[in-house]
Amino acid sequence: MDEYDKIGKVFIQQEAEATQVYTGTDSVGKRALVRVIIRSRLDAMLAELRETMVYKAPPELGDLWGRYEKMWKQIVIEQDEAHKRETARLQIDAARRRRAARIRQEYVTWFGAILFVVVWLLSVLLLLRDSLTYRLLLSYVY
Repeated sequence: MDEYDKIGKVFIQQEAEATQVYTGTDSVGKRALVRVIIRSRLDAMLAELRETMVYKAPPELGDLWGRYEKMWKQIVIEQDEAHKRETARLQIDAARRRRAARIRQEYVTWFGAILFVVVWLLSVLLLLRDSLTYRLLLSYVY
């Protein structure tokens, strides 16, 4: 059962990656073949497990396969809901991080603009103070 779960996780991961842009070197045919092989291994393992539970289980366990299948479906549904909640939480966190980064960028832009204006104003005042016109005006005043 643990091996079935490991292979199942690999299959689920490959299906999730199939919805994203692929940048690797494997061809589409090779990736399709790998997914078909994994799917057939999962089906074979499930058939073997079912056969073991139905025909080789002690009679006192009763309908072991039926109870197992029902519990398995319940766990899959619960995990699917948990996965949806986790995905939604991750999306909300990513949106918050993007918003915070955008706000930081806006603050940096405003800080840069204000700094530029202050530096420009100070340099204009400094140039004005050092100019000949300002010195001539000062000589008339004093």
